[in-house]
Amino acid sequence: MKFIYKTKSKIRILLFLLMASLVFGGMPLQAFATMDEYLEEAEERKNDPVESNEVPNWPTGPAIGAEAAILMDANTGAILYAKNIHAILYPASTTKIMTSLVAIENSELNEIVTVSQSAIDANAPDGSNMGLVAGEQLTMEELLYGILIKSANEGCNAVAEHICGDTDTYVARMNERAIELGCQNTHFVTTNGLHDENHYTTAYDLALIAREFFSYDILCKMSNTSLLILEENAYHGEHYLQSHNKLLEGQTYAYEYLLGSKTGFTSDSRQTLVSCAEYNGLKLICVILKEESPYQFEDTIALFDYGFANFSPVNIAANETGYQVNHTDFFDSETDIFGSTAPLISIDRNANIVLPNGFEFSDVTSTLTYEGDSLARIDYTYHSLYLGSAEVVLSISAADRFQFSEEDIADAEAGAADTGHVIINVRHILIFLVGLLAVVILGIILFYRLRASYGRKKRLREIRKRNSSTARRREALRRNAPARRRPMRRHPSTPSKTRPKNKRRPPVKRSSPRNTGWEKRNDINFKDFDL
Repeated sequence: MKFIYKTKSKIRILLFLLMASLVFGGMPLQAFATMDEYLEEAEERKNDPVESNEVPNWPTGPAIGAEAAILMDANTGAILYAKNIHAILYPASTTKIMTSLVAIENSELNEIVTVSQSAIDANAPDGSNMGLVAGEQLTMEELLYGILIKSANEGCNAVAEHICGDTDTYVARMNERAIELGCQNTHFVTTNGLHDENHYTTAYDLALIAREFFSYDILCKMSNTSLLILEENAYHGEHYLQSHNKLLEGQTYAYEYLLGSKTGFTSDSRQTLVSCAEYNGLKLICVILKEESPYQFEDTIALFDYGFANFSPVNIAANETGYQVNHTDFFDSETDIFGSTAPLISIDRNANIVLPNGFEFSDVTSTLTYEGDSLARIDYTYHSLYLGSAEVVLSISAADRFQFSEEDIADAEAGAADTGHVIINVRHILIFLVGLLAVVILGIILFYRLRASYGRKKRLREIRKRNSSTARRREALRRNAPARRRPMRRHPSTPSKTRPKNKRRPPVKRSSPRNTGWEKRNDINFKDFDL
């Protein structure tokens, strides 16, 4: 009986252990099975259509397992590779490129940020963090490094509270900024990308955000840093922030031309990755959404290599012949001191489009639009793929004649270095001469005005002086003059009224009888007398 009891007990124990092994051992089997399913889905997505591959004569891009992906030229906005770029998906921690962009635009790097308890409590304990403690103080620069290297969720909230007072206001600003950048299918709910059904974006919108993000050198540097050491403070000792981004230097998939990168992951979004690289005149942005690890890194490298190998920038002004401006009768002169007068309207000489190698400029389609601050804009496409644009600008003839592109300046400087010649910047000389002439004219005007003012003041002083001396002279004469004597009467005994007046004889006329009588009287004929 004892043997039977012991046997039954052993059987029960074995059955219990077997059931336990099935229950607890089945969990990792189920997890591995789910991971296998994700990988199978990613493998199947390689067969999904790639919109850019369907464009006639366009270079064929790689087949990747991401749900959505885009390769965009950062300088022009040209789309070189497009796969499901407008599908609404979850960005996960790639949200933090927008968080960092809004922070860098609304704060200074040396600002001191105090971490609150609410910034820490808003995150799951097992979420990405940089080990911040309530009350701890860091600079804005240190927090941004923590956000982009360690993907610190509590760091995002601390930055938001510092700039806007609370996270909701900061998220609203993130959404406003997305609209300003041209995003039409993006909405943020959190500062850090933790999953929410209403927190979404697209590969195209995320590329627009990344285009602005990677225009800041400091953000490129932060997102391309794999290790940061934080110094000891009152809350913790010296500790390290290590990035898990495999594209960075020293990592498994380190990419030589990388400028910066940001990873992301949640169980709903799967692997996400936003990166930027620059080589041979091209600055490319790659966005990968909903991929499995480590293929998000392989997809990114494949797309970068595809872009650098198959595309080149082409200057628009040097090749555009479809838009001519007739300025012959509008202030045009063949006798200008610099030669023929340049057009008053011209195409931006620094504008480029990106074309596949071997394409001609005439292969693209151009559209003229009138909007924005410029006179007009010419947009270039190839079978609905956007390639870039150029602004039509108003230019002054002389200034436009001496406006050089960056390539012209580089070529001129290289030629001067070879020949030993000195490059004279005529535009600067003209500006200097005009400024000098303006100063001389102003000096002359000021001189004559001061001279006239001084002359008026001098004349007034002389008049006052003259008037003052005359008054003093009159006063002296009045004081020194002798007393007046009474006039003496000429005829004391005879009043003046009864005094006889001298009678004047009236003048005698020559023709009067009195005047001629003497002639007659003297006209005596002595023969008439008997003497």
